Amino acid sequence: MQQGEESQKSQSGGRKSTGMARGLYLFLSLLLLLKVSSSSLAYAGPVNPQPHELRSFKIREEKVQDNNQQQLGRGCSYTVKIKTSCSSPRYTRDAVSLAFGDAYRNEVYVPRLDDPSSKTFERCSTDTFNIQGPCGYGICYLYLYRNGWDGWIPDSVKVYEVSYRRAITFYYGTPLPNAIWYGFNQCSRISVPSANATELASQ
Repeated sequence: MQQGEESQKSQSGGRKSTGMARGLYLFLSLLLLLKVSSSSLAYAGPVNPQPHELRSFKIREEKVQDNNQQQLGRGCSYTVKIKTSCSSPRYTRDAVSLAFGDAYRNEVYVPRLDDPSSKTFERCSTDTFNIQGPCGYGICYLYLYRNGWDGWIPDSVKVYEVSYRRAITFYYGTPLPNAIWYGFNQCSRISVPSANATELASQ
């Protein structure tokens, strides 16, 4: 009789352990699913589809790269496709700079993308740039800086992260203000320092 009771207790304890393990597994699976879903939603589309001015913007100087694709830190490959609006001038001599990154300020900065001699940024055209820069955790902000009198107008900027096989597109379609960073910030954790980067972009 005593052995029977011990056997029943053992089976009951085993069922409880199995139930607890199964419950823990389901709980962890749910947490993982929620994490993946929230991460996907964070970069699925624009939070605010309208670009805005950013008068205070500090470039991460230690991560700056020049137009010869020289990189000053660890890096990943990016393909950037910039489509020029059909409302833009036929060609432009404006100086155009680009900065983009993730919520942790892993930032890629290219001080000059323009090149009138190679017909860059002509009306209705799409220009492709292969860029090396710091690796990040999903691009969520992008700004353009235009300096000149021609009034170049971008239509959209698409950034493809080669290493992660993901892309995000930022839609402009409006004239860029002169000598001001102009673009999008879809990050939820980023804190942009209040320092002026106008001098850096105009170099």
